[in-house]
This record gives sequence, structure tokens and C-alpha cells, in this order.
Amino acid sequence: MPTTRTSRPAAADPAGRPPGPGASGAPADGRLAGRPGLVLAVLLVAQFTLAVDFSILNVALPDIGDGLGFSLANLQWVATAFALAAAGFTLFFGRIGDMIGRKRIFVGSIALLGAASLAGGLATTPAVLLAARVAQGLATAAATPAGLALLTTSFPEGPLRRRALGANGALMSAGFTTGAILGGVLTDLLSWRWAFLVNVPVALAVVLIAPAVISESRPAVRPRLDIPGALTVTGGLLALVFGLTQAGAHGWGDGPAVGGLAAGAALLAAFFLVERRVAAPLVPLRTLRRRTVAWGNALGLLAFATETSLVYLLTLYLQKTLGFSPLAAGASFGVLGLGTVAGGLLAPRVVAATSARTALVAGALVQAASTAALLLLGTTTGPALGLLLPATFVGGVGNMLAIVAFMITATSGLPDTEQGLATGLASMSQQVGITLGTPLMSTVVTAAASGATTPAALHHGVTAAIAVNAGLALLTALLAAAFLRRRPDPAA
Repeated sequence: MPTTRTSRPAAADPAGRPPGPGASGAPADGRLAGRPGLVLAVLLVAQFTLAVDFSILNVALPDIGDGLGFSLANLQWVATAFALAAAGFTLFFGRIGDMIGRKRIFVGSIALLGAASLAGGLATTPAVLLAARVAQGLATAAATPAGLALLTTSFPEGPLRRRALGANGALMSAGFTTGAILGGVLTDLLSWRWAFLVNVPVALAVVLIAPAVISESRPAVRPRLDIPGALTVTGGLLALVFGLTQAGAHGWGDGPAVGGLAAGAALLAAFFLVERRVAAPLVPLRTLRRRTVAWGNALGLLAFATETSLVYLLTLYLQKTLGFSPLAAGASFGVLGLGTVAGGLLAPRVVAATSARTALVAGALVQAASTAALLLLGTTTGPALGLLLPATFVGGVGNMLAIVAFMITATSGLPDTEQGLATGLASMSQQVGITLGTPLMSTVVTAAASGATTPAALHHGVTAAIAVNAGLALLTALLAAAFLRRRPDPAA
């Protein structure tokens, strides 16, 4: 059963217009039944689990610190170790999947996720737990672009791919929200260890089922690995994420934060110089010159940064202003999760009726308006929840419209030989966006609150950060309207 394809898919507007009914043999109605449905189910379960891991330990961190003897200063490394590996190695592993096969990378990385989660759940020292978190991050860095590449190469451009990307985007965003809720439930009812162990049976099931239902996908001609490019981009991303996480924990004037950001900028600049000179670049500059790839990823980064950091802001508000417990605060985000699922189901229809560009603009505008409504949040529980719940639901719908449109924009109009690269870039934008948003919003809160931690001061700080968040969502819409072309870019 041959599965590799090297020809360009049926022509499609990179802004998201479908190539026509039945293109590339896809059913005109975009049905996902039978084997395609099973392939999608396996990929979605894995991607949902990976998304859950981004947030499932947030609520459990104090219990982990008490249980394993982490100092308060070192506790942040439970999250930082994961973020460094997940964001730093995504582009590298996306290209490795092009070389040795995306199915092989996907199954192997899910197996690593299961083993790392078991080690983390059984850890008795901080060193073992941090090693497990690094391994989980590496598994995420490999599985996310491989899973997306398998999805885009399994479903041709048109209704099938739009529906698959819509479901994938919805479950990934819902997974981030679910992680916050599930982490609180497992920690309160059982133990923080189950925040790790819950991954083990899921990973085992995917590893057993995936080889039988997913076909291998790789270019017919194996690309060479650009070692200088891989080293500079991976080092640059590691330094950038380290700088961002240090800034979130200690402020933007912190020495290691400034050093990390400066080193990241220097290494990424070196990466672009390398890519201009090597014969087989890790990221061909002709691909980055595509407006849909460059602007699509920039807008996707903003979409992920704004919504995930809004969860952080509202967590502060619910716990510090309204006095909610961690479990109650996490449960409040269930409505946001429902909004993202609804947005993921709606997005393919909006894209089919209009274009990915229109869906991205509309989604970002809806998100901006819903976020701006949260500026009216007060300090009384009843009225606050009466505004917060519907606003986060509608905002979740809008954010998911933007995210699905970003995924379609950033991966359309490219041959299967470049899908590993395209999905690696998209995954990198997603993970850097998630990492960037929280320290940025934390800085705004701290500055607006003038360093005070009283409920009134934090409420003022959160309100100021919500205004910045809404402004960034509006900026996303304006940039998409201005810079995403309606017509395809000329062939590179």
C-alpha cells in the first residue's frame, strides 16, 4: 500500500478556498467515515493528550513541591523543563520525520511519552521528575509536527482536510483547558502522580493501534539534514524559551532572562544566514517567503499567546479576587473548553463558505470583542460569573476559528514533501505562543499593580492585562486583513 506522495496536491488558494468538489479524490461532502475516521481518531487522541500535558501540572505544582522537596525557586523548572524541550526541538523533529518517516517518529514519540509519564508518576526525587518532564517535552516536540503532517498528508486539501484540522484544533485547545481541570481533580481526589500516570494507558493504546491504521508518509527522495541549521535554530529556540520563562518568573530585567533572549536572537539570526548558504537548508527560504507561511505562523503565534495567557489572567482573578479554590477556578474554564470545541466544529464550514483569511479575521475580531467585555469584571461573584462564562465561551469560539484558519493557511498550497516542514513551523508557532503569552501578561499585571499583591491591586493589574490581550487579538485581525492575500503566492 504505497503512501508516499511527491506531487503537489490539487491547487488550492493558500488563503483557504477549496480546490473544488472531490479534488484529489476526496468525497465532495467531506465525510470522515470508515478508515479515514479511524486514522483521524487515533491522531486526535494523541494530540489531545499532548495538549493536556501543557497545563495538567499547573494546579499540582505546590503538591509536587511538597511531595518531592522542591525549593520554591526551583519549582518553576517542572514547567520550564517541559517548555524548553517542547518548543526548542519541534522544528528539528519535524524535519527528521521527513527523513525517516512521520509514522515512525509519531509512534516512537508517543511510546516515549508513555515511558516518561510512568517515570514521572513514580519519581521519588526532583532530578528524576525533571528528567521525565524533559522527555515528555521531547516527545511532544516530535509527536506534534509528525501527527499534523500525517493528518495533512492523509487528507487532501478540501473538505476532508478542513474538517480534520477543525477537529484537531478544537481538541488541542480543549486539551489545554481540560488539563487545568483534570490536574485539579486528580490532585484533589487522588495524587499529583496521576497527572503523569493518566498518560500511560492512552499512550499504550495509541502505540498498539496506530501502526495498523496509519500509513507511512515520507518524501520519495530523502532530504539531507542541515546540521548547522539544526544546531542554530534549536539553540536559538531553547535560549528564547528559557529567556521567556525566566522573564515570567523573575521579570524582564532579570539577567538570565535578558541573556537568554539576546542569545536566542543572535542564534536565530545566525540560522537565517546559514539557510541562505547551505545547499539543502532545514527551512528553505523560498518557503518562508510565502506570505501564507510567514504571516500565517505569525498570526498563529498571536492566537495561541492571547488565549492561553487569558486562562492565566482569569485564574489569578478567580483565585485572588473572587477567592475560588484551584479546583473551582479550573472547573470554571469548562465553558471555555466547550467554546473551543464549538469553534472547531464551526470553523470548517466558515472556511468553506468564505476563506481561511476571512475566518481568521472574523475569529480574531470575535475573540477581541469577547476579551474586551471582560474589562467589566467586578469583584462580586454572581455578576462576575454571569459575564465571564458567556464571554469566555464566545471568545473560545472566535479563537478556534482563528487557530483552524491559521493551520489551513500555513499548510495549504505546499507539496507533501514540505508538509513536515510546514507542520513543524506551525507547531513551533503554537508552542512559542503558549510560552510567550504568560510572561508577557504577567509583566503587565505586575507593572499595573505596582508590585502589590492585595486583591484590589491584582484586580487592577489583571484588568490592564486583559486590555492588552484584547488589543493583541485585534492586532491579529488587522494583520490578517492587511497581509494575507486572497490569491495564491507565485510558485517559489
